[in-house]
Amino acid sequence: MRSIGHFLLFVVLICSCVSQVRGQDGMWNQWRGPNRDGIVPGDNWPDSLSEDVLTRSWRIELPPSYSGPVVSDATVFVTGTADAKTEVVYALDRGTGNTLWQVEWDGAMSVPFFAASNGSWIRATPAFDGENLFVAGMRDVLVSLDAKTGKEQWRVDFVKQLGTRLPAFGFASSPLVDGDSLYVQAGASFIKLDKETGEILWRSLEDDGGMGGSAFSSPIVTELAGQRQLVVQTRQKLAGVDPESGSVLWEHVVPSFRGMNILTPTQFKDGIFTSSYQNKSWLYTADKPNGKFEITETWSNNAKGYMSTPVIIGSHAYLHLQNQRFTCIDLETGERTWTSKPFGKYCSLVAQKDRILALDQRGALLLLKATPEKFELLDERTVSEDDTWAHIAVSGNDVFIRELNALTAWSWKRKGN
Repeated sequence: MRSIGHFLLFVVLICSCVSQVRGQDGMWNQWRGPNRDGIVPGDNWPDSLSEDVLTRSWRIELPPSYSGPVVSDATVFVTGTADAKTEVVYALDRGTGNTLWQVEWDGAMSVPFFAASNGSWIRATPAFDGENLFVAGMRDVLVSLDAKTGKEQWRVDFVKQLGTRLPAFGFASSPLVDGDSLYVQAGASFIKLDKETGEILWRSLEDDGGMGGSAFSSPIVTELAGQRQLVVQTRQKLAGVDPESGSVLWEHVVPSFRGMNILTPTQFKDGIFTSSYQNKSWLYTADKPNGKFEITETWSNNAKGYMSTPVIIGSHAYLHLQNQRFTCIDLETGERTWTSKPFGKYCSLVAQKDRILALDQRGALLLLKATPEKFELLDERTVSEDDTWAHIAVSGNDVFIRELNALTAWSWKRKGN
């Protein structure tokens, strides 16, 4: 009997592990996906975007938004700004698009005139930890919702609590969940909160030269020179921050035009790649020869990034530029290996092995072959008549596209499906 009991326990444990792995494969739980790098796990993608390969499953109209969809194994979470005054969060059935719940609050604001032509919609992509959904509202407000019911669990208004200014472009940096903690660029600083209570545990990189906390880039957690740390790009610089204490381990100024450091920092070995508007691209390498971090500029080139964070495949970064072209950069040398013709103003990029899906702001979906030899467009298809500024989400066989005024679900139809 004991052996039978042990066997049954073993089966339960195996089933539990398989279930957890499947759940993780089925989740696109935050900005740029499960590992915050735009890399998609799972089966190989087809080589075509034709109607018999990629089919639309459903479409639901929504108020406009820039924030990308977040996906669990059963639910899709999206945001919107209704009537230019109310922020709305929706939980939709992944299979049908039916609304499971929705909540809203007063929270809209207007961005500066030179950016207003593209709208003043909610910007940051929420984060989901399996039970809780963390949503950043434009007016520098962070809200925790029960993912099953939409019930509000806590709310932090950084302007009221910290006495900071309302950020000119709203809360644009997407929250990062790591264990029991939540990290955000808000309140004119970089902040760690207890994700269960919303208590602020520390503030770091305060004010950043008077930019008013309007940070655009989203933080990552990684290891550099043997030390686990948060890497954050403010409007002025890159910095490594200790997750426990909030102390700044290192920092390096990133030249930018009007603080337009928008890309999410991207790691390559012990280096961080970034690129800024009307400037350059750089690889900064971290070393710790005498117990203290040293940051060196390994190389720079004239590739001017804008809003699109690259995907890294092998030793190459595939980046969409300010001039609307794609380029491939050898991260070992800093040399560009090719540059494409122009496309849209913005592309969100995800990758799987040697394939890249690029969602163009004009509503076009591009399928690229990731090769450093030449730009290779495998297929292109219009998937929206509206702009598609929000980041694409891919989970298993499903592709979720946030149109400006709708959400569409698409599905790969593979052989044998």
